[in-house]
Amino acid sequence: MYDENVVAEAQAIHKKIYGVEPTTVSYAPGRIEVLGNHTDYNAGTTFSCAINFGHCFCISKSDRPGIRVTAGDIKETCEFSATCDDRVDSYWANYVKGNFYYLATEHGILADGIDCTFLGSIPMGAGLSSSAALEVATAYAAVSHAGKEIGKDISKKDIGLLAQKCENVFAGCNCGLLDQFSSIFGEHHGLIHSDFRSLETYAVKLPDDVMFLMVNPHIKHKLADSPYNARRESCEKAAAELNELVKYNVQALRDITLEDFEALKGKIDAEAAQRATHVVWEIHRVEDGVKLLAEGNIEAFGQYLFDSHETSRTAFENSIPELDTVVAAAKEAGALGARLSGGGWGGSVCALVRAADADTISEQIIATCKGQGMEPTIEKIIPSQGAQIIK
Repeated sequence: MYDENVVAEAQAIHKKIYGVEPTTVSYAPGRIEVLGNHTDYNAGTTFSCAINFGHCFCISKSDRPGIRVTAGDIKETCEFSATCDDRVDSYWANYVKGNFYYLATEHGILADGIDCTFLGSIPMGAGLSSSAALEVATAYAAVSHAGKEIGKDISKKDIGLLAQKCENVFAGCNCGLLDQFSSIFGEHHGLIHSDFRSLETYAVKLPDDVMFLMVNPHIKHKLADSPYNARRESCEKAAAELNELVKYNVQALRDITLEDFEALKGKIDAEAAQRATHVVWEIHRVEDGVKLLAEGNIEAFGQYLFDSHETSRTAFENSIPELDTVVAAAKEAGALGARLSGGGWGGSVCALVRAADADTISEQIIATCKGQGMEPTIEKIIPSQGAQIIK
């Protein structure tokens, strides 16, 4: 399953700009983070799902050297070489260039003499990982255009890792792997459980009668400009200090038990302990959530979403008032659970609801938020298949 409208439009834009049909077309979805906020770079686990919105990336041969890429929505074009590691002036282009660079220099998959176009249906800055979807779509298209096969000549995990490296180095955001893995390993009507120490993923089925709502209050953000990197440093500091207090090895917050953390958090740096509180509890919520879903206890699982948002708000401080308002409105309207989805400091809220109640709950959320001076939009989210080659 993919967004057929955005794929068709991307191909039409490519032909209009370059005069030829694209010979390679890829698609990668965005994601919602369901549980496991900021746990990926702490070697923890997450629940996420790919969504029914994404990015399409098109490639055709060119009679000129280098790589020419056009952003289909703003009709802005950038040119670069796959073997040059300089950043480009255009912010969006670095997400594309880094993938071509690492494919060429680390995997021997060199792209040259090509024209590219991309287009997405993911609202930029909505916290739905439009950047990772663009990275993954770029890599899939580049690999396929080179005549290589994903899963044979390069693994899906390696694509995720190089896309993450692209965002770390070229875009300047020290993110974990959650977004890229979600875009790659998505499952229809299922959650993706990802372990960011073993890099193993598996699908967890959702009950047939539930779905997610994506509530976008339209607060734009860029993780590279947020306190994201500072939060990561606090988590690393907490792990290092906890490692000095226990008899086992704490390489990351994943390693400390919930019981030991609660007993020892008062003995480490206060700010680091505050940030770590959110992450350690998130890891616990994900793992307990596996059991709850297996038991069919969707109500308790939904409560974990509310709990997650509360520690985001109070301990990690990566929420903002608009997101808090949306979560409160969702709870009042009868959602099973709701929380900010993504890095925070903007973005969207993910709400878990009974499918039969989705329209009523959506109407109530919008009415409540409008009463607070907000103009949110809501999309029904269908957990979807991961990245794929369309053509």
